[in-house]
Order: sequence, then structure tokens, then C-alpha cells
Amino acid sequence: MTCQYLIGELSVRLQQLQALADSATAPEVARLLAEVEASPLGALAAVSARALALTDDLCWQSLSRGDIGAFDAQARILAELSQYAAGARLLSPG
Repeated sequence: MTCQYLIGELSVRLQQLQALADSATAPEVARLLAEVEASPLGALAAVSARALALTDDLCWQSLSRGDIGAFDAQARILAELSQYAAGARLLSPG
């Protein structure tokens, strides 16, 4: 996979997440998106891990509020991001 492809795929998923983020987490999603788009290939694994952690946190926040609709949408993004990052070997083994 080319670096541009990896960046593009991660950017799409972060843009999807950004559309669902609340005002408290939107700045962090925007920072991650900017970082992905400016990062060299070697930094994408760390950014991916942070994106996964943030998305997981958003899922838990939605569940704690009882917002099943938000949880469902966020969980779908989390699953796609996780599968993509694993397939692109951006996640550390273990």
C-alpha cells in the first residue's frame, strides 16, 4: 500500500468520526485528522492507536449516556478503523 492510500483511508474514517464527535471531543478528532494528513508513514501506527483509543472512549461515553444511536454509529467506525489498521499492519501485535 502506498503512503497516500494509508493516509487517505485513515482520513476517511476520522472524518466519519468527526461528524459524530461532540463539542468536547471534536478538537481531538480534528488534531488526529491533521496529524494523519501530515504524518510520515512511520508515525501512522501511533496516530492509528490514538484514534482507536479515542473512538473506544466515545463509544463508552455514548453507552453511559444511553445514546444507543451514537454508540452504534461510533462502534461501526471503531470496527472499520480497527480492521483497516490491522490489515494495514498499523497495529502492534499482541
